[in-house]
Amino acid sequence: MKHQSVTSGWTVTATAGEVPERATGTHPAAVPGCVHTDLLAAGAIDEPYDDAHESDLEWFHRTDWRYDTTLDLAAPAPGERVDLVFDGIDTVAGVRLGGTALGETANMHRSYRFDVTSLITGSELALEVNLTSATTWAEALREKLGNRPAVNVPRPFNFVRKMACSFGWDWGPDLRTAGLWKPVRIERWTTARLAQVRPVVGVVADGTGTVEVHLDIERSGLETASAVQVRAQIRGITATATIPAGENSAVLALRVPDAPLWWPVGHGEQPLAELSVELTADDEMLDAWNRRIGFRTVEVDTGDDEHGTAFTVLVNGKPIAVRGANWIPDDHFVTRITRERVARRLDQALGAHLNLLRVWGGGIYESEDFYELCDERGLLVWQDFLLACAAYPEEEPLRSEIEAEARENVVRLMPHASLLLWNGGNENLWGHEDWGWKAQLDGQTWGHAYATQLFADVVAELDPTRPYSANSPFTPRRTPEQSHPNDPDRGTHHQWDVWNRLDWSVYSDEIPRFCSEFGYQGPPAWKTLTDHVHAADGGPLTAVADACADPVFLIHQKADDGTGKLGRGMAPHTGVPENFEDWHWAAQLNQARAIRHAVEHYRSWWPRTAGWIVWQINDCWPVVSWALVDSQERPKPVYFALRRANAPRALYLMADDEDLTLVAVNDSDEPWTGTAEVRRETLAGEGYVTLITDLTVAPRSVEFEPVSADVATPDDPAGEVVVAEFGGARTVHTFVEDVDLELDPDPLEVSAQRVEGGYRIDVLARSFADGITVLPDRLAADAQVDDGVVSLPAGARTSFLITTSADLDPQALTRSPVLRTANELRGVAVRPAPEATGPSTHMSTS
Repeated sequence: MKHQSVTSGWTVTATAGEVPERATGTHPAAVPGCVHTDLLAAGAIDEPYDDAHESDLEWFHRTDWRYDTTLDLAAPAPGERVDLVFDGIDTVAGVRLGGTALGETANMHRSYRFDVTSLITGSELALEVNLTSATTWAEALREKLGNRPAVNVPRPFNFVRKMACSFGWDWGPDLRTAGLWKPVRIERWTTARLAQVRPVVGVVADGTGTVEVHLDIERSGLETASAVQVRAQIRGITATATIPAGENSAVLALRVPDAPLWWPVGHGEQPLAELSVELTADDEMLDAWNRRIGFRTVEVDTGDDEHGTAFTVLVNGKPIAVRGANWIPDDHFVTRITRERVARRLDQALGAHLNLLRVWGGGIYESEDFYELCDERGLLVWQDFLLACAAYPEEEPLRSEIEAEARENVVRLMPHASLLLWNGGNENLWGHEDWGWKAQLDGQTWGHAYATQLFADVVAELDPTRPYSANSPFTPRRTPEQSHPNDPDRGTHHQWDVWNRLDWSVYSDEIPRFCSEFGYQGPPAWKTLTDHVHAADGGPLTAVADACADPVFLIHQKADDGTGKLGRGMAPHTGVPENFEDWHWAAQLNQARAIRHAVEHYRSWWPRTAGWIVWQINDCWPVVSWALVDSQERPKPVYFALRRANAPRALYLMADDEDLTLVAVNDSDEPWTGTAEVRRETLAGEGYVTLITDLTVAPRSVEFEPVSADVATPDDPAGEVVVAEFGGARTVHTFVEDVDLELDPDPLEVSAQRVEGGYRIDVLARSFADGITVLPDRLAADAQVDDGVVSLPAGARTSFLITTSADLDPQALTRSPVLRTANELRGVAVRPAPEATGPSTHMSTS
């Protein structure tokens, strides 16, 4: 097999649509790439992520394009087959070589292979890919099949097999891409090639690893069919077989004694072994395939119990407390995502003590880079099939396309040890039940068969050792008595009443079996926001009332009534500042507290609550969103709050009516023992009552210690806190919210000094200091801090390490707007929260 990349010499030209003069003509094109990035590189459009430029580019939605290059290929040798392979075309296209039509495409999520042997003569041939507007194509199909309900209507994303969030979402821009988004190549081969390799991996009771390698070959058809040989090898174990003439498949079984087990992060190591497959004929190598695999078993326990229906992940038979985050494409222009960028993002996930990422169904089937890096890091992956928040027609041509992409991507991704679960889509079953779809559909197909039959059958056939869930959220074994797909007591659950309608304190009002989506908004880092978003007049964002109504700002706040929800969410906790800089900080702080509160609650109920997946870890452009890390890779304060709540060994104080309980979570394999101290004291640090108790928390368990009434009952709720310390962990409980606490607006003694690689900030609390956070991007674009949202009782100390290549003024690191606390907000003017503009059109953010 000979491979020749077709990446150079490409150009792109608009062929139809209302194209601004600046963008007309022919431009150099990068492959892989998309038209937006090509025109940006050519200076033919402005940066789509800046200010209101997203709106300026709506003409892209209905524009057709042509990609051109020239192939100069030697004529085929006798018996040689020549294929032109496109790993991904975005999206609706016709492909021509030398004036001959090769075929048409209508699916971004699958590859295409064309036999061009008869066309290759040794002369130059023009290769062109004519891209039709996915919008106009989808609208035409919608007209033919009949409309189906969806979020983001009237955008027709559910009528074309294209990344749904390319049409915009409530965290992403509406920049409908087009292009050759994956590699293009020529493959030359003789006799036969490996068309499909499926390693089905298992582990038997004595520690022996098993691999069944299912092989399909394609024969060239250019010579008399003959027998070929296949050979598979792993860890010194080899299996061989002959595929006789007239047959095209084989299964090779390998048994690997003492196979090292692959574990999720925090539960063991992640050994990977190279599995190689070779295809030969008469000792001549025809084709080869190589992947790294890991030996492990994965299951999901959905058994019924006294609380409802479980959803507990087991790896190698061991229950895993899932601490996850939802993953969206890390850049709206997905071809700009590099392996290095993905590695940084996954390392940030590990830094927040996450052990799972859910690849959400409105994006893409993630890349080999993503999966290989998750394999290495022990990050479990929950992969959605790509249906999201809509009713999807089950008629042709969509049904065949959806099945084809499912089959291709199951086979592509199944070798990866990190892949835990296939999921039939996002919120489609819930939407049908609760969002008024039934009346709109009036008996039309809507995708039920995809979720409950098609995908289940594909997984059972091709990847039988992995679990499948029909949707998220989903109630397993639904009956008329247990019919709601978003029942918190059964299976997976999405919690979006919080954020959309209710205060984040409501997180603790339910005990879900597995919360696969919940989240709370906050703005990106100040540098990220101000680099990309300015007021409509071009100036800075200043007063909150003006900024939050500014049309440019609102382009970067996609949530329905998002700024209103932020204000109403802040009002009972921090208050709502008038100044935009203070508002920005209060909104970030409130997001951090909301997610911390949810995570502490969910973790305290292990194993009844077997896991949670926060929405979302990442952003795809500069936006006010639910992300932990913004689009410029800067962690928001919520990242640090979640990291602390999510530590393998974590300590919480949880209030229930008049009771206060110390909760110690130990998600490690060793017992956590020591002496716990719980004390009530004034904000100034004067101690009143102290409880000291010996505490032992068994491995992978949660321990509860009631706090005595004399410690838990304040004399002055506005002037006292409870402080708990155990095994190096500390937590502080306040009896009232910040707006009612008698906080010292200047509670800290702070110093900063240069150290190797950056600066260290040392902090001493003279009085209780709430939510201490350093925002170093205010001083340098590359500056990063190692911690944030730290609450210190009086007399306590902490340090922050700033890494940067910039030369900073140490004194600037010791004061606002770089070093901030919740205490400062008590000293700024607040205004009433804005009135609600009405209920959301749907319950979910995603």
